[in-house]
Amino acid sequence: MKIVLISTYELGHQPFGLASPAAWLRATGAQVTCCDLAITSLDTHVIAQADLVAFYLPMHTATRIAVPLIERVRTLNPDTHLCCYGLYAPLNETFLRAVGVQTILGGEFETGLVALVERLQGPTNATPQPEPRIGLTRQTFQLPDRSGLPALQRYAFLDLGDGRQQTVGYTEATRGCKHHCRHCPIVPVYDGQFRIVQREVVLADIRNQVAAGAQHITFGDPDFFNGPGHAIPLVQALHTEFPALTYDVTIKIEHLRQQRAALPILRDTGCLFVTSAVESVDDRILGLLDKGHTRADFIEVVRHFQAIGLTMNPTFVAFNPWISPAGYLDLLRVIGDLDLIENVSPIQYAIRLLITASSRLLQLPSIQGLIHPFDEGALVYPWRHPDPQVDQLQQDIIALVGLADKQKQQRSEIFADVWRLAQEVYQPAGGIGLTEPPSLHQRRSAYAPRLSEPWYC
Repeated sequence: MKIVLISTYELGHQPFGLASPAAWLRATGAQVTCCDLAITSLDTHVIAQADLVAFYLPMHTATRIAVPLIERVRTLNPDTHLCCYGLYAPLNETFLRAVGVQTILGGEFETGLVALVERLQGPTNATPQPEPRIGLTRQTFQLPDRSGLPALQRYAFLDLGDGRQQTVGYTEATRGCKHHCRHCPIVPVYDGQFRIVQREVVLADIRNQVAAGAQHITFGDPDFFNGPGHAIPLVQALHTEFPALTYDVTIKIEHLRQQRAALPILRDTGCLFVTSAVESVDDRILGLLDKGHTRADFIEVVRHFQAIGLTMNPTFVAFNPWISPAGYLDLLRVIGDLDLIENVSPIQYAIRLLITASSRLLQLPSIQGLIHPFDEGALVYPWRHPDPQVDQLQQDIIALVGLADKQKQQRSEIFADVWRLAQEVYQPAGGIGLTEPPSLHQRRSAYAPRLSEPWYC
């Protein structure tokens, strides 16, 4: 059987979501071609010969990019079986089936893909699909097969400042999450569960990437501390084998507080920075999002990071239905006062809340009164802020950030421009004069290590 696995975009990472199922499917004897369209173009000849074309959909942006490509694949090869797998496949099942996708696989998708291949090679092609659309069976993972994927040097790199760059690898030690944050797309799929990738598989995968040139590893787990008993021995073993290798992880503020004693271990084993989805510094908004932390918790964690020498990379949903101009300025002031301007990617100042299909946000009365019918083109429920000035501010800031990125402006310069834009909205409502942004004339934080492609949804 000839299979094509397609990734459209995954934040500049070499896709684990292609390499992992490729190993499983090649073990069945299938001929597997991996195509990362973030780096390479679609091979129409390979598509025309494929028995199965499967799109990997780990994020909202990747799903939107995939939709017109699904139509193109159908035109090139009307007889091929179309599958979508990954986090956003079951979230958008109704729409994807309407555009011709025959099999939807979420959760632990490797087992489902193997079952699909067995079905397609059998005497009948059952309809509807017999494979679970969300599979949460615990898997014994196989070593990801990265052959045929573009070299690591073609992906996003680690920027250490002063022109210093390092090649980045990517792997996953866990999937899913044991929490139920309302806005998170993981929740409708995993419903508070997470699954581990066996330690020896993770280490072997990293070992192969180091041999291919990786000097830094991004762990793509939704939360690296969902299972600290798995995570900590893993990075200790990694550091023992590769003492010069650095890495980054993503961890909730709640877990960073609970596992405070483990943070020096991260620092001492080569963790350069920790990404944390802070989302807001307004306790009311944090409660609506069910984040499990408060403004004070965030401040406490940042101060502790600074005390022990760890770098925090906070992310935010800066624009949501409950933010006010004063609240937005408050967010900026907290970032400045905590000396985090160098740590925050400028795109975070413009991030707008996405309300996807099956989102737990739809349970909130305050959301139900704001949303419009589901937009199949955007794959979200559109919403407007009660204050039109806030929506306009978001558009102005995203334009500002985009232009600043093209002009290679410094983060401190971008922050100052964002502050001034926000002040112009706030001033008429608050009746105060424009003030200087915080922190710019105070101490200047050191250049924070960062990936060349920042996190967003």
